[in-house]
Parts: sequence; structure tokens; C-alpha cells
Amino acid sequence: MARLKAPFLYGREPLVGSLVPSLTGLAFHERARVKREFGSDVPVVLLTGEHGTGRSTLLDVLARGYRDRLPLAHVRAVVPGAPDAAGIAEEVPEGSVPPQPAASHAEILERLVCALTPTYGIFRELMPALFAVSGWHLGETDERDAVCRRHARMLVASGLARGTEREVARDWATEVETSISEAAARDSDPDDPDGTQPVTAAVLRQLGVRTSLGASRAWFRDRHTTPDGTIAEEDPLWLLSRRFHRGGDYLHAAEQALTAVFLGETARSHGLLRRLNREPWPLILLDDAHLPAGARFLELLLEQRALGGRKYRDRTVVVATRLGDLPHEDAPHAVRRELVDLLPPGGVRRPGHAATLWKRTGHEPSEGLLVLPLTPLTRDDILSMLDRASSRLLHPHLASALHALTGGHPSASTVLADAAVETAKQNRAVVPRDLLDLRVKGGRPVTEVLLRDLLPDRRQRDRLVRLCLAKDSEAAEKLAQNLGLVGPEQLPATAAAQYLVERQWQQLPEAEHPLVTSELLRTLLVHEARRTLPPGDEPHSWRSIHAFLHLHHVQRAKTEEADALRHSLAAGKPRDVVVMLADEFVAEEAELSVEHWLVCLKRCASAPVPPVDESWCDQRVEIADGEHAARYADLDPSGRSINRLLHALWYLSEPYADAALDADAARMCKAVGEELGFLARRHPTWYAALGQAARDWPTAARKGQELPVPPGNNSGETG
Repeated sequence: MARLKAPFLYGREPLVGSLVPSLTGLAFHERARVKREFGSDVPVVLLTGEHGTGRSTLLDVLARGYRDRLPLAHVRAVVPGAPDAAGIAEEVPEGSVPPQPAASHAEILERLVCALTPTYGIFRELMPALFAVSGWHLGETDERDAVCRRHARMLVASGLARGTEREVARDWATEVETSISEAAARDSDPDDPDGTQPVTAAVLRQLGVRTSLGASRAWFRDRHTTPDGTIAEEDPLWLLSRRFHRGGDYLHAAEQALTAVFLGETARSHGLLRRLNREPWPLILLDDAHLPAGARFLELLLEQRALGGRKYRDRTVVVATRLGDLPHEDAPHAVRRELVDLLPPGGVRRPGHAATLWKRTGHEPSEGLLVLPLTPLTRDDILSMLDRASSRLLHPHLASALHALTGGHPSASTVLADAAVETAKQNRAVVPRDLLDLRVKGGRPVTEVLLRDLLPDRRQRDRLVRLCLAKDSEAAEKLAQNLGLVGPEQLPATAAAQYLVERQWQQLPEAEHPLVTSELLRTLLVHEARRTLPPGDEPHSWRSIHAFLHLHHVQRAKTEEADALRHSLAAGKPRDVVVMLADEFVAEEAELSVEHWLVCLKRCASAPVPPVDESWCDQRVEIADGEHAARYADLDPSGRSINRLLHALWYLSEPYADAALDADAARMCKAVGEELGFLARRHPTWYAALGQAARDWPTAARKGQELPVPPGNNSGETG
């Protein structure tokens, strides 16, 4: 995910300015030491949040703030098979410490070795073990090259080889394969049906030429001693390698050993002299810990820290991020706090407060977690972002409108605030209704920027831009067929919804529910459709898509009249909707109820606004105010009232139409009550229900609540 502009600290100051300093012993904003808290045991801090909440950016801020001040490792878990650049931001801010990708638990440990070796020297126990478990199958060139690149990184970082990683990897592969050939001629390597042991033997031989393997063998030999004191005669690094590649319980035991030796060797390297000098322990920043590699590393780390009777107590600080919430069943004993808990009342950091946030009480692994959800930004946070621009050019309630639009979503709020500031710098005013039409610095539309960030798969993003216009998943599948969306999936709309599930935006929706359930994401997608779909009545245009969906709901069931009307309005045909509602208002059909009529009115008024073209421009407020009445001169007074009522409700459906802040919205709320009251007096049997709506709907609209539909019947309501 692309990173937000730094410093991205709005609402996150307690984490950066209080909790992390109490763990590291170093202040963040100034080069000063602070009191380390939590005693001899420290929690793993896990930051959780959805896409765009600034998880990665916070780690980047911490990496830049503590760079060159303590031993630092910045790692990002990636999916197996991802290239080294996977998940890394295209634009890295100056002074950043880019996260190093790792696709497995062993790779994370390799990244830590490379990052911490300059401080602690060669990891003589851990590094040979990592070489032992990372061989390749004979004849697999791609696998060999990938492993040799990993080996080369450790060799260069440890000072055991000189040159670029590419050069060292090439030379290392040649050395190992030469050693394999020589051993094969002597028939000296053990049998291995999978073809990995000859490689492992050659790797260890060549590593032994460069550095001693004795310390590593001694550590793992002690690890493999049986309860009766018997020591395995086999090379312990061989045994570790064999267990690692067998999988299952054997792999778990091998990974436990690797984690234990890392923690133990780090603790011993951070010896008495460093402790007396209060030198800071390492800071490990682990991004995307919900992916298998990151989750496995945290699981094993927490297991080791929960063990009783350890010979060492490590205070290595780990701050990790996770996409989405951490289910309670996955960590039942974790301590969960809010960001506001990190500072005592008054917001002033006080020594000793951090230690009250977490304390281990037993030996359950998940007790070692301190979980902090990254909550949405507040209106005041957004107002601080907008303070960079002249308030003269920004609408006085722009911060509130932006917060209502985004729900405080950090990524969306930051991009929109930056775009508003950039627009103001060009001496142009910004009002709430302009927010989604703004452009970022460089000229790109804000919706394009945000959707590329939040939905990086271009194919699925392009699909969702069109399919989000459908009312539900079934309609979306029909639309996909009509648009000729092709791909390996049998059901394109379902595949697009599954993509959102995989990105943890939502659960897989039911057939009758919207394809995109996130209100923010749906708002962005609909606006991008409005901006990018072909104009007029061209195939696959905004208007033709809504015409198809209108027909779909007409044919599907009579009960879906409200959805059919909604798509007529979205297609820029308000007259058709007004005429239909007016005809039904005066109809004497017994089966037509006031509830049905009000549901149709409310549902179609939620239609997305069409793009402005020669056939439609946004005059909703003017029409609701009674202007342009001549267009409906052929209608009776009830029909003209319905026209004004529909346009008032349509305007109030906008997220920025806050009656407490927007004079137009306040006037529209009042108009809704007046028009419903007028219609109540005009209908012989719907008087009571319409009168109730006239009282309830303006209040609900002012509060941004769902419009309640009062029950009604068609028999004798006269008022």
C-alpha cells in the first residue's frame, strides 16, 4: 500500500510519544532518554486496523524517528513467492527505513540477523542454523537463486563476504555446487530421497570455511539432548535441517528452536556492560503480521516469552501491525487497550503510567500481546490538517463535512484534506460538495488516488467501479453478464466481492445485500464511475447501465418497483419518477398502501447523482425551492409537490448534506415536512400516515438517521 504523507501522527501521538518511548527508553521527538517501564518483561504491541488506517505509516514514522539511535529492524511480511519489492511503497519519503520483505518465519529471522549484526556482531549460534534450514532441491535453478540471495545478504551483513549481494550470491552458488559435485564424486553425503541433504551438507561445509560452526552446533546439541541425558550422535544442524523440511510437528519444533536461539543470543549480546550503560534494546517493526510469515513469527515469539524458567529475559521491543481486528478466539488472553488509554487524564505523559497498561499474569502465550486498534480520526484531527490552508478559502464546516464523508478514515481523510489545501493554495474556494471532485498535487483526481491505494488490483477495481451501481449481488451478476465482463471466474461479481473479503473490507454479502458493503468504499466507487464511465447513451455508459438495471428490477418482481424508480432517477430521468409517484398517489387500487408509496419515495431518493452533461445538471435545491416549476405545469398541485419533495430528499441523501452545518440542507429538511404535510391534506385515506411522516422525516433528516416509514392502511383515514 502506498504510504501517506509523513508526519502521519494525527490522533496517534500517545503511541509514538508515550508508549514506545516507555518501551525503548528513548524519547521520540527529542534526543533524550526516558524511564523504561514494564520491568523485566515487555509486551508485543500489535496495531490493528483496516486498510488506510495508517498502520504502515506509523511504523515508517517510528523507523525514521529511531534510526541510528538504537538497533533497528524494519520488516514486512509478504505472501510466499512475492518478489522482494512486494508491498513496498513506490515513493519512499526521504530519510525512511524501507521495510525488508520476508515470506516465511526463517526469512524474518534472516532479516533480523542482517539488521542487528552491525550492533551485536555475528550471530554465531543463529546464522549457521538459518543456513542449515534454507537449502534447495538439486536442479531447481530458481529456488537455488532465491536461497543464495538470502545467504548472500547474511554473508555481506556479517562481513563474511565482500561485494554486492548479487555478486556474492552468484559466487556462493558456484561454491556450493562445486562442493556438491566434489562430494558426489566421493559419495560422502548421506542419502536423501528429496535431494536437499547434499545441498545442506555443501552449504554448511562452505560456511564452515568462512566462520566457525561450533557455537551453533553446541547450542542445538544441548537442545536435542534427551531427558535421560543421551546426546544425539548426529550433527545437530543436520537434525535441525531434517526436522525443518519434514513439516508438521517437526517443523514447529525446528522453528521453536530458531526463535529461542534468536532471543537468547540477542539477550546475551546485550550483555552486562550494555545494561549498565542503559543502552536501548533492539526495536523490531513488523508490518502485515496477519500474513502467514508475520503471524508465525509472533506466535513463536509469544510462545518462547511465555515459558517459565528461561535463562534469559529479553526486552527486545516488537511493534507489529495487523490488517483487521484480532479475533478474541485467536488471542483470548491478550490485553486490549484504546489509544486514549495510553495517556492519563489531562493528556500529559507521566512516568509509570505505561506500566499500568499491561502486565503478564500467567504463562499463556497471548498474554504477551498488547493490542491497540487504530481508531478513526476525529473532526479536530481533520481540522488540524486543514489549518495549513487559508481559512478564507475553505468552507467553515469543511472539516465536519469531510469527517462525515470519510467517517474519520485516515487515508481518505488525509488525501482529501491535502487536496483541499492544495486547491486553496491555488486561490480557489472549497465547499463540501466539491470534496470528491478535488485533485491532489499533480492533478490526479482524489477518487482515483484513493481507490488505487485501497483496491490495488486494477482488474477487480475496474469491475467494482461498474458493478457497485447495482442494488444487490444478484443484480450485479446480471450487470456483469450484460457488460461482458470476462475472466477465469464463472461469476465475475462474486469474484469481485470475494476480492473485497480477501482484502478484509467486508464479509461475503448475501444475494439481497449490496455487493460493496463499506459505505466509504461504495461512495468512492460510485463517484469514480460517475467520473470515468462513457458519456451519454454509449454502451457501458452511466446512463445505459442504469437503464439496464431499471429493466432488470422491472422484470424481476413487482415488489422491486422502488429499485426500478431509483435507477430511473440515477439515469437523470426525474420526470419519469415524479410521474410514476404522482400516478400512484392518486390511484384507488386497494393493494397500494401508503407504506409502499413512502418506501418507493425514500428508496429512489437515495439514487446516486448522474454525471453533469447536456441532459442533466444538478438543480436539486432550486427545484425543491419551487424554481423551474414550469417544467411540470401539466401536473396537478400534488404532482408538483411530489416533485419538490423528491428533489429535497435526493439532496439530503448526500453525505455532506448536514442540516446543522449546511443552510441548503436545513432548508430542505423544512421543505420535506411542509411538502408531506401538504400531501397529507390532499389524500383522502393516507392523511394520518403522511402527517406522521411530515413530523418524523425532517427530524430524522436533520440527525442523519434512517427515515422511518409509519404503518398505514387504506381504509377510512380521514384526519
